[in-house]
Amino acid sequence: MRPRQQITELFSTFLQFEADRFDRWVADARLRRRMQQLEQTKQVPTSEQFWALYWYKHWQVANLGRNGASQVGMQAGDPQPQAGLHLSAYLQESCYWAAQQTVRKFTDLHYRLPDCFQIAVAEVPAVLKGYNPERGASLKTYAGIAFSSVLRDALRQRQVVDLSTGWSLLRRTSKKRLLEALHQAGLAETTIAPYRLAWLCFNQLYVPAAPGERLPKPDPAFWEAVAQLYNQERHQLVPPGPAVQAATIERWLTQMANWVRSYLYPAVGSLNTPKFSEEATEVQDTLADPTSDSLLTELIEAEESDDRSHQQAKLNQTLTTALSQLDSQSQDILRLYYQQGKTQQQIMQEMAISQASVSRRLSKAREKLLTALVQWGQSLNIAPTPTLIKDMSTALDEWLNARYQMNGTAPST
Repeated sequence: MRPRQQITELFSTFLQFEADRFDRWVADARLRRRMQQLEQTKQVPTSEQFWALYWYKHWQVANLGRNGASQVGMQAGDPQPQAGLHLSAYLQESCYWAAQQTVRKFTDLHYRLPDCFQIAVAEVPAVLKGYNPERGASLKTYAGIAFSSVLRDALRQRQVVDLSTGWSLLRRTSKKRLLEALHQAGLAETTIAPYRLAWLCFNQLYVPAAPGERLPKPDPAFWEAVAQLYNQERHQLVPPGPAVQAATIERWLTQMANWVRSYLYPAVGSLNTPKFSEEATEVQDTLADPTSDSLLTELIEAEESDDRSHQQAKLNQTLTTALSQLDSQSQDILRLYYQQGKTQQQIMQEMAISQASVSRRLSKAREKLLTALVQWGQSLNIAPTPTLIKDMSTALDEWLNARYQMNGTAPST
């Protein structure tokens, strides 16, 4: 992927794929014009950190109601409505790297790189909402880590929905969410009313015979029962409407399941495409590529990853420091467990202590290291959710295995 170099390009272009690979950067005319106007109005800093904070402050005012945009010292027009789009453009690389890392890590994932990228892009508002510049981390640094976490969570949720039958999905859907899905599908209120009643009748009858029992696929007799209940209750509608057959009820429920699924997880193909009515023909403008796919491009990509490498180095230092602060016996237990692959019983015999003591010290040592890892994440404005802590615990095991296998010995106190 060719990294973007110019400030205007960073905040006004969007990544485009071709055959599951990066193809080019596509400029949005309105965003590009806005950036050019702002850069020409005053003598402003040319650093991307300045502009990231500038647009983030405007996004705060527009979305969170916080008064912070004036702190960056620029008031050119009213850019707040477009702030989110500028930030979405800016975070394209962060979305790309998180998507690439996810695809490489989960080999059995049936989503492709562009799919994961688009899912990450859809989470930009959530990432912006969780960011706090006062904690010191840059937006790009925070987003690079946050996107990986929210992408994993989003994929887990999608797997649940993708594997669910339409009927079980309808059972789990709230009335509010169903109505939102029907409105998004473009149905009129007069059409929504009978669909909603059919869904209520379906939910009343589609229940397990015993708690926890798996529900079977609805059969013709079931649809007859739903149609009968619907026809009994249709007097609630204004106007009541005609009686319906079982086949009609089944078709309605099938359509609703599809609409709910599409509402919860829209097709990923168009989420990243900026849509403006003004100068629509310029939306596909492509910035000239100043470099070819050569060694120079690879070196530029390496520079783009410096920030991620810096954070990785800080993480390693954090864990190394926490490891060195453990008592010598705990360090010996970790060395025997991770470097030599010994079981707790073998460690007990070698160190002449009880197995309970080995288990307790091993758990306590991992707990201290995990605490250090969580605190490091909090310093980057990453909230320690249960899912994230579980991922951190797995990552800690991987780090310990790699460290002891690479270094051979634990750090001494």
